[in-house]
Amino acid sequence: MDAAIIEKEALNLSEPERALLADRLLQTVGSENEARLEKWANEAEHRLEAIRKGQLKTDDGDAVMARLRARVSG
Repeated sequence: MDAAIIEKEALNLSEPERALLADRLLQTVGSENEARLEKWANEAEHRLEAIRKGQLKTDDGDAVMARLRARVSG
């Protein structure tokens, strides 16, 4: 199957389904990807710690997406 067709079909999936598919695909990329995932995991831990200490502000995901959509469409 052509990659463009697979991509088109994947983009029609729901957001949770796309996230699951992306995770599964990333798991097949190899050892270089493992190092990248380890870095992201460490970054996530640092951010979570900063949030808990009140050093990092968070925004509601729906509000962020609404702002991004407004920027792109405007």
